[in-house]
Amino acid sequence: MSPIWGIIMAAVGLFMLASGTSKSNFIVYRLLVARSRMLWGKDVHRFYQVVGAVITVLGILAALGVIW
Repeated sequence: MSPIWGIIMAAVGLFMLASGTSKSNFIVYRLLVARSRMLWGKDVHRFYQVVGAVITVLGILAALGVIW
């Protein structure tokens, strides 16, 4: 995997982590939350915080060439 894809993946993870923490009203995040709320209910923002942290770590590892 090219390091650029790892950087993009880490950026998306940071977006999800920051949006979940601030409960953002950004349209893309609101669309994601609307779909996930059916499954996660009131914990949907916590879900995006955890998923954002995991994707950020995996993106950093991919950018460094440790995985993939």
